[in-house]
Amino acid sequence: MSTPTAHAIASAEREGQVPWLLRWQGLFARSAAGPLARNLPLLSGLVLCALMAGLPLVTRAGLSLLILSSGLLWLIWALCTPAGRLGRISGWLLVMLALAVISTGFSPVPVAAAKGLLKLLSYLGVYALMRQLLASAPLWWDRIVAALLGGQLITAVIGIRQLYGDSSALARWSDPNSVAEGTVRIYSTLDNPNLLAGYLLPILPLAAVALLRWQRPMARLYALSALLIGAVALLLTYSRGGWLGMVGALGSLALLLALRASRHWSPLLRRLFPLLLLLGGGLALVLAVSQIEPLRVRVLSLVAGREDSSNNFRINVWMAALQMVQDRPWLGIGPGNAIFNLIYPLYQQPKFNALSAYSIPLELAVEGGIPGLLAGLGLLQSSLRQGLAQLRREHPQALPALGAVATIVGLCVQGLTDTIFFRPEVQLTGWFCLATLATLPPTAAAAASTTTTTTTTTTTTVDG
Repeated sequence: MSTPTAHAIASAEREGQVPWLLRWQGLFARSAAGPLARNLPLLSGLVLCALMAGLPLVTRAGLSLLILSSGLLWLIWALCTPAGRLGRISGWLLVMLALAVISTGFSPVPVAAAKGLLKLLSYLGVYALMRQLLASAPLWWDRIVAALLGGQLITAVIGIRQLYGDSSALARWSDPNSVAEGTVRIYSTLDNPNLLAGYLLPILPLAAVALLRWQRPMARLYALSALLIGAVALLLTYSRGGWLGMVGALGSLALLLALRASRHWSPLLRRLFPLLLLLGGGLALVLAVSQIEPLRVRVLSLVAGREDSSNNFRINVWMAALQMVQDRPWLGIGPGNAIFNLIYPLYQQPKFNALSAYSIPLELAVEGGIPGLLAGLGLLQSSLRQGLAQLRREHPQALPALGAVATIVGLCVQGLTDTIFFRPEVQLTGWFCLATLATLPPTAAAAASTTTTTTTTTTTTVDG
């Protein structure tokens, strides 16, 4: 029996590792030698930069066009490039997509649920293009972040300038039934202070990472300006969820950077320094809340219970959402806000209409049932594990990975009591962080498993 060539062995290995669902990729790899194929990374990068820079500035029609263009570019790229390693993050996303398809099929109003499914597919197309671009040309991470910071700076400055104009428009966000009555909240180009806070929140850790990562003085000044002005604008939204998310994001980033910096220290200092950092940060927060009156009033509204109108509204929506989950625990009602708007009125309490469940875990359970919630938790666990593995690695993308982890932590903190995340202005930054983590090398355990599988496949092929 003749020994197979190295090409045959590599082909067998690839066929054994690539899921059958992705084996359509690379169908036109042999004929993909035209100018479009050669310039796909550049074209994809420019479209993604335009998309991320325009999130708060472009109309919904413009965003839809850029999102659709991203999906089409990924489809072309996938047909020209053989599929590679799937990874745990992309695997969980495929599970969530499969569950969304099933819940759409069994939805009480499948036509409305299909709209949400199409929206999910469009976001996955953006994620897939980001992942493909970052895997083939990691330098585009810095360029996409630079574009993101540009849009954030313009939006934050516009929001801060609203304080010096006619305040009558800002007054409409002052709730007379809240303990924070009279608070003036900025909203910039997004027409909603909570949405503005949600948009700014995931960008701040990325700006901090860019400040540490970029070497040129002007680039660092650009990142520092985005970080400081963005943080000020987020504070002026007076969004409680945004504030908590910013504390979670920037606090977790500081802790991760401290753990990474101390990995060569003595064991005693490695244990004491993070604890001292947490205590110092907690003390600073206590002092800020006790000494700054607007901050104190807004924080006290968190513990006001049903006495605060915003809290009371959310509690009533959560109770109705829980009833929806109890009625459809395994299949959910289907993805998207269109189906939610049709089903929720059957459960809502009088005068408490809502566009979502105002909690990401509840929203996942409502749309996809308990399996959808578990898949979301699996995606979260895999993402955090992949990012935290970079604490002890000397990888070029280690800092971006830690920034992505901090962003995810901040979004999760905010997402416990709000669903601003599902708006494209917020969600697409989250997809960018997932793509950043998905392009990293696998964790040690996964790498060992892959190596073992590859060795076994090669041995079997040669011996056969």
